[in-house]
Amino acid sequence: MVKRLDSHLHVWAPPEQAEEFPYFPGQEPTLKGSAEFLLECFKDAGVDGALIVQPINHKFDHSYVSHVIKTYPGRFVGACLADPTEGGGGAAELERLVKEEGFRAVRFNPYLWPNGAAMTDEAGRAMFAKAGELGVPVGFMCFKGLGLHISDIEALCVECPATTVLMDHFGFCKGTDGEDWKQLIALARFPQVYVKLSAFFRVSGEAFPYRDTAAQVKQLVEAYGAKRLMWGSDFPFVVEECGYTNAAKTLEELDVLSGEDLEWVMGGTLASLFPSAWH
Repeated sequence: MVKRLDSHLHVWAPPEQAEEFPYFPGQEPTLKGSAEFLLECFKDAGVDGALIVQPINHKFDHSYVSHVIKTYPGRFVGACLADPTEGGGGAAELERLVKEEGFRAVRFNPYLWPNGAAMTDEAGRAMFAKAGELGVPVGFMCFKGLGLHISDIEALCVECPATTVLMDHFGFCKGTDGEDWKQLIALARFPQVYVKLSAFFRVSGEAFPYRDTAAQVKQLVEAYGAKRLMWGSDFPFVVEECGYTNAAKTLEELDVLSGEDLEWVMGGTLASLFPSAWH
């Protein structure tokens, strides 16, 4: 039986563990987001495991996510946060986090690059190439719009075709009419690119079950195929939106996918990217 896996969520230390796992100043969380709370949500929703994306609340301190991965073996894969800052860890720190801390993916947040710098600068290119060398997928977080970053993403894909790419949250595209949507569909020409059908509440103009996203899902299936798409919740933010259990039902409620395609999107695709991660 195919495991139900969440391709995109965050966890952070509860306040009572903040001394051991410190928050980045000014990024103290306001929502419950501990691994234990997440596991309660898993149980209610019938979800087996997830890809944890390093939260901005801990920024480049990966100790809590590393702790969670080691505490609950076979449940989680970790995506670290790329450090492109001047004098930052760069490719060397990425390699350390993968080889020593067990992370198996990395997130590129373009808004952490030095002012005015592109993700195709020396640090970005080095980290993207290193990710390919290590077999580590790179997730892109285009919160302010895919159009701002599409040229960087395309250039990196051309330069390093061996590096797998994960586009977070429908590429942050709302609807199917904008130029950014055309750009996301066009990225399908790169076989290394996958798309997360995640955080429906961020791209929908409606409440759960976010029926206005059905056209997006259909077009992404046509462009990428189900084996390059994966469901994600964006826990813990989704808890206050529709609840975690509802989030895990979204694709079934939309009734766009069925059978084998639904199984791929609800866990098969993610499992194929991280062999033997969940058991």
